[in-house]
Amino acid sequence: MNHLPLPNGFSAAGIAAGIKKKNVKDMALIVSDVPAVSAAVFTTNQIKAAPVMWGIQVVEHVGARAIVVNSGNANACTGRQGAADTKATAILAAKRLGVDPKNIFVCSTGTIGKPLPMNKINAGVETLFENLSTENGLDAAEAMMTTDLVPKSITAEIEIDGKPVRITGLAKGSGMIEPNMATMLGYIVTDAAVEKHALQCALRIATNASFNRISVDGDQSTNDTVIALANGKAGNELLTQDFKDWNLFLQTLEKILFELAMMIVKDGEGATRVVTVRVIGAASNGEADDAARSVANSMLNKTAWAGTRPNWGRIIDAVGYSSAQVQENKIDITYDAAPAVRGGMAFTEASEEELVKTVSKDAFTIHINLNLGNGEAVVYTCNCTEKYVQINVE
Repeated sequence: MNHLPLPNGFSAAGIAAGIKKKNVKDMALIVSDVPAVSAAVFTTNQIKAAPVMWGIQVVEHVGARAIVVNSGNANACTGRQGAADTKATAILAAKRLGVDPKNIFVCSTGTIGKPLPMNKINAGVETLFENLSTENGLDAAEAMMTTDLVPKSITAEIEIDGKPVRITGLAKGSGMIEPNMATMLGYIVTDAAVEKHALQCALRIATNASFNRISVDGDQSTNDTVIALANGKAGNELLTQDFKDWNLFLQTLEKILFELAMMIVKDGEGATRVVTVRVIGAASNGEADDAARSVANSMLNKTAWAGTRPNWGRIIDAVGYSSAQVQENKIDITYDAAPAVRGGMAFTEASEEELVKTVSKDAFTIHINLNLGNGEAVVYTCNCTEKYVQINVE
């Protein structure tokens, strides 16, 4: 399928503006025909790129109209000039739409520390508007990519208040991925009419269950941004958290963001396996989360998975140095359905052949039971191969 269905009232474009050395798409634009309600979540990194600081202001305004994106340059750690360049980009797009610049989101992704090539950005904005179309959603998804191998997008159609509603999601991300959030950009556009506070709550809930559950390499970025725009063109009664169809909308949003998040994990730099780390029996959900992330982010574990080695010693070690309370003699570890550890020791009846077979699969789950309480958490990650190193020294 070469066409990404966009919701009513949205158009998009993706072009090659020459920001990247190779002649590939590197600027994207998403526009709502009418003012849209906006919501957003941003990186929690203390070092925030200029477009993130701009976006934090934009989301507080009413009537968002567009998102301008460039890849190949993060516009991070670029000082006053970086802030001025972000604002200039917004001003240029705003003039084309006849709106306030504070109604334009600007996002960047790529190399940190280099100033934006504004001659190319300025020309690119003009070209993007010339190429706007309801048919160009996939072009926009492709233009967002950095080390991604494939564009990431998904559309869902539901009925709200008796009206057909479409929700479309686009995302990029492949490396520097451990959210709260990650070096990822995500955009959700819908023609549903949604109250602003409700949309913000829904986006945060959905993000916490998706983008904030994944890790490729344990690194957090300066540019992470997820934006939702709802323009109301579907004509439904305004969705609030008390509305009868609210749960359907929220569940659909959660599903879209989760699928996009899993696309990011599968497309992790150099990754060949998706690994789910599920921890139960912790003293609290927070401790379960810390234990799961400790295992998921361990390079010793990631390289073992790359070599199809079921080295459970590295897993129990990572659990032990996490902040979670543990009692060694209570820890159980299972790979899919194959038990490896019981009571903190090697399971005497474990089949090495079955364990190797499990970690050789494209996707498998590591179940860790701390047997101390009711806390639980899950993190989705991947293995680390030589390709990851090759990508990150180029």
